[in-house]
Amino acid sequence: MARDVTVSAMSILDEGFNWHFPAGSTADGREIVRITPQAAHWGYSGLRVLDLARADTYLGNTGGDEVIVLPLAGSCTVDTDAGGADLVGRDDPFSEVTDCAYIPRDTAYEINTGNGGRFALATARSAAEGLPFRHVKRDEVKVELRGAGNCSRRVNNFGTPDVLEADRLIACEVFTPAGNWSSFPPHKHDTDRPGESVLEEIYYFEVADGPNGQPGLAYQRVYGTPDRPADVLAEVRSGDVVVVPHGWHGPSMAVPGYDLYYLNVMAGPGKREWLICDDPAHSWVREQWRDEQVDPRVAAWTAP
Repeated sequence: MARDVTVSAMSILDEGFNWHFPAGSTADGREIVRITPQAAHWGYSGLRVLDLARADTYLGNTGGDEVIVLPLAGSCTVDTDAGGADLVGRDDPFSEVTDCAYIPRDTAYEINTGNGGRFALATARSAAEGLPFRHVKRDEVKVELRGAGNCSRRVNNFGTPDVLEADRLIACEVFTPAGNWSSFPPHKHDTDRPGESVLEEIYYFEVADGPNGQPGLAYQRVYGTPDRPADVLAEVRSGDVVVVPHGWHGPSMAVPGYDLYYLNVMAGPGKREWLICDDPAHSWVREQWRDEQVDPRVAAWTAP
């Protein structure tokens, strides 16, 4: 069914690339999402999402990329010449923390799933040789609560520099309960300077259905700076992707009644650091959280 998407003309035309990829628009067979650096018109970050049937097998080779395999729904086994792991998955991305696996560049791999599921492959161009295969177990994932009140959200840092050794790839996932605001104050990471790193970023969204099965929706905002303009306000649903090559991004808005999940994939040309700069017009908002409690729905989303 067709749906309205609010995206300004600038978001389509700015520097020649799309910013919003609706669900299915990049699909290629079992890859229901396929965002390559070429598709995003940038240099490093990529994402594929596999939709695998029961007893299915997916064969691949990382080539010049490093890859993190993350179960979104279901469990799988990852086998490579560099190592292997059984990934304890989950029913859906809203339910709990999951295992993941890191595969270095120039490595053939095989993903097998008994009961089927959806599996994200976060990727980044890599020049590093000799990095090891890594199985990150769910109890190794660093979980943090950010914000408070209706700005509460939960972040699973499974692929951040303090958890995972990698060359360029940084990844995390965020749960934002219905009615809450996430990625606010708006921030950016597009300038090489003290306190800020240059990172291309991918947002992959899943939105919980309503109690009657009605598909959920959310919104994503991205806007630019005077020297690098951008203007995006996208209605997003499950399977949608928004790419952020530059500019302030946030908020991610979980509308009332529909929980929001998003996966962030980042990479860039410099040192592997996740350093952000708040929009100074809105940074004061953080002070409002000092006297507010964390939303209990966020704290309840825990690993077993």
